[in-house]
Amino acid sequence: MNVMQCDSLDQVRAEIDRVDCRMLALLAERGGYVKQAARFKTSAAEVPAPKRVEQVIAKVTGLAREIGADPAVAEATWRAMIAAFIQSESAQFELGPQADLHPPST
Repeated sequence: MNVMQCDSLDQVRAEIDRVDCRMLALLAERGGYVKQAARFKTSAAEVPAPKRVEQVIAKVTGLAREIGADPAVAEATWRAMIAAFIQSESAQFELGPQADLHPPST
């Protein structure tokens, strides 16, 4: 992990804000792939995919350990993110393939 040593709380907060922007961009990218995954599912029952969730969690917690991140925080974060994406994908699935629940803002 490459974390800069900050000299003030304001600097720490500015760095957190910078990281948050990067994370949000990655979240949007991940969401684009989640939308694509919905196209390959034939029923709403396929959306939750509990085996896939556990595969992702195992991979993420292992990677967290490797890079020095807290595996418990990584797991909690990914479980919350996955649950939100499942909810979004389920709603999209119910509305049909043409639904765009989160169109890009202009």
